Amino acid sequence: MGSYAAPAVYAVLLWWFSTGLILLLDHLPRRTHRWSMAGGTLVLAASLFAIARSAGDATEAGAYTAFTAALLVWGWQEMSYYMGFVSGPRPVACAPSVRGLDRFLAALATSLWHEFAIVLGGLAILVMVWGQPNTCALWTYATLVLMNLSARLNLFLGVRNLNAEFLPDHLGYLACFLTKKPMNLLFPVSVSLGTVATVMIGRAALSEGIPANDLVALTMLATLMGLATLEHWFLMLPLPSAALWQWSLPARAIDTTDTAARPQD
Repeated sequence: MGSYAAPAVYAVLLWWFSTGLILLLDHLPRRTHRWSMAGGTLVLAASLFAIARSAGDATEAGAYTAFTAALLVWGWQEMSYYMGFVSGPRPVACAPSVRGLDRFLAALATSLWHEFAIVLGGLAILVMVWGQPNTCALWTYATLVLMNLSARLNLFLGVRNLNAEFLPDHLGYLACFLTKKPMNLLFPVSVSLGTVATVMIGRAALSEGIPANDLVALTMLATLMGLATLEHWFLMLPLPSAALWQWSLPARAIDTTDTAARPQD
C-alpha cells in the first residue's frame, strides 16, 4: 500500500497548504495584492509550461508534475477572483428584496469574467494535453472546477455553515448571496456524485497491472475528489473547518459569525 500512500499524502498536503497560502495572501492588506498577483502570474506561466512539458511524460514524475501544475493554475484563478482582479461586470451586493432568478443573475454578474477565465484555463490545458499520454493535469483541473462550482451553488441555495470567515473584507458584499438553510435539494446530489466519483477513481487506481504513472495520477485524483466531497460536508456538518487553516486566517476572521448572510425563506 506504500505505492498509494505517497501520492495520497502528497495530494492532501498540497491541497491543504495551497488553500492556506491563498487564504493568507487574500487577507493581507490590499496594497500587497498586486505584488501577490504578479508573483502568482509568474507561477501561472511556469505551471502552464510544466503542463505542456509533462503531457508527453508518462512517468510517475510526470503525473506529480501535471497534478501540481494544474492545482497551481487553479490557485491563480482563485487568487485573481478573491483579490478582485478578475471578477465580473457588477461586483456589488444585491438588494434584500431580490429573489429567485434575479438573485442568481446578480450573483453571476459578480464573477462572470472569473467564469470565463476558468473556461479559458481549461481550454488551454486541453490543447496542451490533447493526444498526449499524460492527461492528469486536465482531469485535476476539471475536478477542481466542477467541485468548486458545486460548492458555490450549494452556498447560494443554502447550507448550515457559510464559512464567511474565508471571505476577505473587500468581498464582504458576497455575503448577500450566501444562504443559511438546514438543507437544499442539490446537496445530496453533490455529495452522492462526489462519493461515487471518488470510489470509481479509487477502484481504477487499484486495478491489477496498472502502470505506475496511472496509479499515481488516479490516486491523487481520487484523493482530491474525496477532499472536495469532504469540503461539501463541511458546509453542513458542525465541524470547525476554519481550524484547518487557522494559521492563514486573521484572528478577527476566525471569530466572525454568519450574521452577515441573509437567510432564505
